[in-house]
Amino acid sequence: MSVSVCKSVLITGCSRGIGLQLVRELAKSSDGPPTIIAAARNPAGSTALQELSKTYPGVHVVTLDVENQQSVSAALEEVRSIVGDNGLNCLINNAAIGISVDINTVTPEVMMKTFQANSVAPLFVTKAFLPLLRTAAAQSTGMGIHRAAVINISSILGSIAHNWGEGANFKSYAYRTSKAALNMVTRCLATDLGSDGILCMSLHPGWVKTDMGGPHADLTLEESVSGMLAVLSSLTDKDHGGFKDYRGDNLPW
Repeated sequence: MSVSVCKSVLITGCSRGIGLQLVRELAKSSDGPPTIIAAARNPAGSTALQELSKTYPGVHVVTLDVENQQSVSAALEEVRSIVGDNGLNCLINNAAIGISVDINTVTPEVMMKTFQANSVAPLFVTKAFLPLLRTAAAQSTGMGIHRAAVINISSILGSIAHNWGEGANFKSYAYRTSKAALNMVTRCLATDLGSDGILCMSLHPGWVKTDMGGPHADLTLEESVSGMLAVLSSLTDKDHGGFKDYRGDNLPW
């Protein structure tokens, strides 16, 4: 299956890193979605994102601070004007922060800041855009990005089962806890939205060489994003409520 079955996609956190690369790959692809909505808190500050929107007419740049409800509401109206009566086929909640804190440096403030950005914000962005997702879902059958889908960019670091032995080497109470919470948000959404035909799943992009992932990570942006897009294009009802990585492998909760 090709990504072209998805007519419209909204991606948060597109000023850099994985979000920007997703926009770049989809825009350059001959079978990408005709409507790519790249949302960022400060789009004007991303020269690369601005260049993509100038080069590819299908790329629409929208200002969206996922932690600000007024910004979310304003972005919803802008996206509604872009997609019209077709609704929104795919929402990718990618925006996130990463603050590395161990038992000695963790604070309540860091925990709450990370939880707000990585767990609470994706839920309320999804809630805001539900009308557009439901509009798209009502026009098709089955399950997948061809109809309507919510993709939460999570992390293997949010896996409770993985946080043991070698898997526990990365110390971050805030980040790991927030991604575990995001995985529960995914399952809650999957339970509530399945009857609407809206597929919901968590996706681990791998350890990627980004500002957040650092220079010692395993994957380039290109490797991660190409794998993620292959996974997204093949999603079916069997993946609803699931947790996969960029290779399509199921991950332990």
